[in-house]
Amino acid sequence: MNDLKTGLGRQGSDYGKSDPRPKKTVEFSQVENSYIIRYENINSTDRLFGGQLLAWIDECAGICAHRHTELNITTASIDNLTFKRGAHLNDIVVLVARMTYVGRSSCEVRVDSYIEDKEGFRRVINRAFLTFVAIDKNGKPVPIPYGLEVNSVSEKARWDGALLRRENRLSRKTIGF
Repeated sequence: MNDLKTGLGRQGSDYGKSDPRPKKTVEFSQVENSYIIRYENINSTDRLFGGQLLAWIDECAGICAHRHTELNITTASIDNLTFKRGAHLNDIVVLVARMTYVGRSSCEVRVDSYIEDKEGFRRVINRAFLTFVAIDKNGKPVPIPYGLEVNSVSEKARWDGALLRRENRLSRKTIGF
């Protein structure tokens, strides 16, 4: 069970401080992508098609995970995909992907999606957490060579959240969900 006060999870995590691997910072692998919503991106209600946003999220998160791991990765799960508001034709959508957790062969990336107005102000439209697994040429999991340097209070909170989501995924797996 995860202890959010100490940051100690199933594997005795201390925010990766005892991890002997070389570490990369959250900023090192952070990715920011921007898109303009065009006619081919909207659905029958004149809003951004959710599947298009999901494809952009998966791509942005995958680049972040690949940048951190320097390995081939595959999407293992998407947790907590929450649509906060719609986006419309000609809106600028900005996606920001950040590493939240790195395990032995898997890692988690948080992607925040925004609508950016003409003054540069951003409003959240979506938040998603994606888990990736590092794989070899045969699709078998391989160890990730780099840990994650966790420094700030917000990075620690994201790490703790990732451990909790991991526990939830493992629990769902045991009940066959």
